[in-house]
Amino acid sequence: MQGGTTTAKMEVKTSLLDNMIGVGDMVLLEPLSEDSFLDNLKKRFDHSEIYTYIGSVVISMNPYRSLPIYTPEKVEEYRNRNFYELSPHIYALADEAYRSLRDQDKDQCILITGESGAGKTEASKLVMSYVAAVCGKGHEVNKVKEQLLQSNPVLEAFGNAKTVRNDNSSRFGKYMDIEFDFKGDPLGGVISNYLLEKSRVVKQPRGERNFHVFYQLLSGASDDTLRKLKLDRDFSKYNYLSLDSAAVNGLDDAANFRTVRNAMQIVGFMEDEVQSVLELVAAVLKLGNIEFKPESRCNGTDESRVKDKNDLKEMCELLGIEQSVLERAFSYRTVEAKMEKVSTTLNVAQAYYARDALAKNLYSRLFSWLVTRINESIQAQTKARHKVMGVLDIYGFEIFEDNSFEQFIINYCNEKLQQIFIELTLREEQEEYVREGIEWTNIEYFNNAIICDLIENNQNGILAMLDEECLRPGTVTDETFLDKLNTICADHQHFESRLNKNSKFLNDHSLPHNCFRIQHYAGKVLYRVEGFVDKNNDLLYRDLSQAMYKANHSLIKQLFPEGNPAKVNLKRPPTAGFQFRASVGTLMRNLQTKNPNYIRCIKPNDKKASHIFTDSLVCHQVRYLGLMENVRVRRAGYAFRQPYEPCLERYKMLCKRTWPHWKGPAREGVEVLMADLQIPAEEIAYGRSKIFIRNPRTLFFLEEKRKQCLQDLATLIQKIYRGWKCRTHFLLMKKSQIVVAAWYRRYAQQKKYRNIKSATTVVQSYTRGWQARKLLRELKYQKRCEEAVTTIAAFWHGTQARLELRRLKQEARNKHAVTVIWAYWQGTKVRREYRKFFRANAGKKIYDFTIQRIIQKYFLGLKSNMPSMSPIDKKWPARPYGFLDGVHTELRKIFHHWRCKKYRDQFTEEKKAVYEEKLEASEIFKGKKALYPSSVSQPFKGDYLEISKNPKYQKLNSAVDEKVLLADVVNKINRANGKGTPRIFLLTKKNFVLADQKTGQVKASIPLPDVTSVSVSTQKDGFFALKLKEGSASAVKGDFLLSSEHLIEIITKLHRIGATAADREKLKVDISDEFLVQFKQDKVCVKFIQSSPKNGNSVSCKRKNNRLLEVSVPTSP
Repeated sequence: MQGGTTTAKMEVKTSLLDNMIGVGDMVLLEPLSEDSFLDNLKKRFDHSEIYTYIGSVVISMNPYRSLPIYTPEKVEEYRNRNFYELSPHIYALADEAYRSLRDQDKDQCILITGESGAGKTEASKLVMSYVAAVCGKGHEVNKVKEQLLQSNPVLEAFGNAKTVRNDNSSRFGKYMDIEFDFKGDPLGGVISNYLLEKSRVVKQPRGERNFHVFYQLLSGASDDTLRKLKLDRDFSKYNYLSLDSAAVNGLDDAANFRTVRNAMQIVGFMEDEVQSVLELVAAVLKLGNIEFKPESRCNGTDESRVKDKNDLKEMCELLGIEQSVLERAFSYRTVEAKMEKVSTTLNVAQAYYARDALAKNLYSRLFSWLVTRINESIQAQTKARHKVMGVLDIYGFEIFEDNSFEQFIINYCNEKLQQIFIELTLREEQEEYVREGIEWTNIEYFNNAIICDLIENNQNGILAMLDEECLRPGTVTDETFLDKLNTICADHQHFESRLNKNSKFLNDHSLPHNCFRIQHYAGKVLYRVEGFVDKNNDLLYRDLSQAMYKANHSLIKQLFPEGNPAKVNLKRPPTAGFQFRASVGTLMRNLQTKNPNYIRCIKPNDKKASHIFTDSLVCHQVRYLGLMENVRVRRAGYAFRQPYEPCLERYKMLCKRTWPHWKGPAREGVEVLMADLQIPAEEIAYGRSKIFIRNPRTLFFLEEKRKQCLQDLATLIQKIYRGWKCRTHFLLMKKSQIVVAAWYRRYAQQKKYRNIKSATTVVQSYTRGWQARKLLRELKYQKRCEEAVTTIAAFWHGTQARLELRRLKQEARNKHAVTVIWAYWQGTKVRREYRKFFRANAGKKIYDFTIQRIIQKYFLGLKSNMPSMSPIDKKWPARPYGFLDGVHTELRKIFHHWRCKKYRDQFTEEKKAVYEEKLEASEIFKGKKALYPSSVSQPFKGDYLEISKNPKYQKLNSAVDEKVLLADVVNKINRANGKGTPRIFLLTKKNFVLADQKTGQVKASIPLPDVTSVSVSTQKDGFFALKLKEGSASAVKGDFLLSSEHLIEIITKLHRIGATAADREKLKVDISDEFLVQFKQDKVCVKFIQSSPKNGNSVSCKRKNNRLLEVSVPTSP
């Protein structure tokens, strides 16, 4: 579905003549003049139509804004379409070139020319992106396409700069050969560069910048990278960077630097290669900061010396060069001639010249190395024959106020391109005429070969004379070169000078004395000879080359191979003019082997603004691009040609015999059509596959007739359509009326049926109701009759039953009366007999019976009022009778003992032991120690430190062999000051141990048999004294005075261990507020006193003298 929709959309436009604004092809412009040419360009530019054709040549106007004409949908629209099928577009030319290469196996070249700012670089990008979009897919193919596209940002960073005419001006010529396989998929490419404007490295005109990479590096590199490169972000610190235009609106140098780094990675640069390149860029910046000062020698000559050696030092560190070597190269020059070497000093001007020459050569060679390195990555890997598409993006013709050697070389290149353009255009025209069988007529045009010969002739050409002047011994200056030109080229009709022999220029004040003028195909250009000789020499002193070769930097050695002392070449290197002439010759030979496609770029204004069309500027470019000449060449024969099939398809409605369908061959149909329209025979020619129209007026006549016919056809189509629409509407209304009537009749019948059905249902319901009610009445009557019979029978049976009941009751009463009378009689007889025996023991029996009944009532009452099963519940029922006092008390004791036994039976062995300890504590301390009541509710835990689980006390636990019964932190009281020291107190069945709380180190281990007694106070304190057996080994240091929060538990456990041991006496517990403690040889009295709780509720111990320790215990509030 999507494909069909796309096809439908694309079939809307079938020719560039449809919906045409102005004239899409300048060949059809009528009348043809420079003014009409400019008006047509302006009209199309104002309507955002920036592309116009001259035959197969595309004119591209720079819009200076983004237009929605480069979308993927546009790519699909122009894909595999005829060149003239759609409105003019750069995609049409790219598609035509690609299809010719893929389908016809013809190598192609796309020549993009125009002045700076006209959009040449963008045009080359659009061509490459279109080819990348329409060619094959796949991992390897996509990788190659990506590398080819990403080579552009790298070359733009190092080869483009901001100029007064263009913010991204290419300052070098670039020719890229893209190689394809037999399927049309890209395999790789080869890039050639021409004449990098290296003089821009050291000096830029006002309002322009150096190459982009310098600003991108300083703006976008990380602080760490800049520190490694010894650079600072401030542009003003570098002499080679112009400050008046360092920042450009709309140009993000930091983001572009990241783009360039990413592009270099995609193209295939290694990380160390990228670092080496950045180091060379930094070295160029450092080189520009090196300044010189004069220094007089003893022989009276001046010698240059480096002013501040810091920049020189940092540059040498970056490149790995010895500072002394490079410093000497800036001060001396060595000239070698055969077997002799002469060393001369350089003055300050020569030193600055050497510095700038080194900077220019270093950057130029780095750029050439980058192109070579990119070629290594993107070149095709297979050796089979490839199809080639070349894209040439080179400077346009340049005419400035001050034109020098660079403009001369650039304009020479454009002369060669114009020459090959004319030759190839005429050749293409001639080949098409021969192919179609049309008689060829010679076309007169201006042949600029005479201008090319003036410049490149090997004997008398300007370049040859410049090389000869540069190689000539003696004093050589720009003036001597101009004198030579005046001598040899004086009679040439395209050469002008104030000093030549032709007297007609002597009074021409527009021609200065130090200039010459050449009449190029695009107009006259005035060249200033100043700098021609130096720029052509492009001389770099051998000392500097050798200094560069001595660098430890791997890339520097590759850039300066002539500096190798082992390969000294005494021949002068070729001049810049010679090298450029050779490279242009190679380029021309390469272009001669390919089918050319042309894109002529035009800049609409100098303000870089959209919607502004400057007539004078555009006219100037139209002239020097030779566009009018191009139109005349195309119109010299036949202005328009078209295959028979599309021609017949477009104009068949103009003839009744060909409309609407022609059954025969297309050529015969076209001949019939032209004969019917009475087109003169001299205006048309019939080729083998195309019709040729000589004059554009004939084509416009056909278009006008077609337009009128289309209006008539549109009216006819509208008439037929309206009739069809009305008939269709009528038939639809008729069909709808039938449907509506049918539906209404159905609805009416359904409604009538529903009414009848409802009435029938009502009648039936009334009938059934009457029948039901009648039946109900009959059933009710029958039921009442049955109920009456049943009632009568029930009353009858009831009467009979009651009569029988009364009879039976009377009979029963009679029997009972007999029985009662008999019983009374028998009782009377028994009582009479019993009275005789009862009177003797009646009192005793009555007493026993009464006592028995009272005791029974007592026990039953006791049962219902029993107290709870809790042993601490002291409730007991009151005594009802005084004679039961002893029994009541005894029963209370028995019940209490019984419920205590029941309570004890619930205990586990551990709980029993706890209660036994609590019981023993009660026996020891109850009523004696004020601290005891608060300990009753607290369970005896024993191991308060969890010594077996805590890893902190693992070492201490392993030092104790027996089971630990109690582990707690106590304070050991010092007799010297009465202060306590924390100690860990461990109690086993045989020993008690005191250990350091922090380290766990055992301080004392005392066997329990050595402990004779324990002394405590009656107060609420936790102090207790462990008194040891005199003469024992443990008593050497005396008794222990300790303090603990668990005093009751500690003494109770000590007492129980002593009580259960059979081999030692029971531990004695002394409870007194004053007792003696043995400290080594002295006995100290410990006295407990009560104090007011002003200083808190804590117990304090103070030393009063050597024999007394006083413990203050706060009284309870």
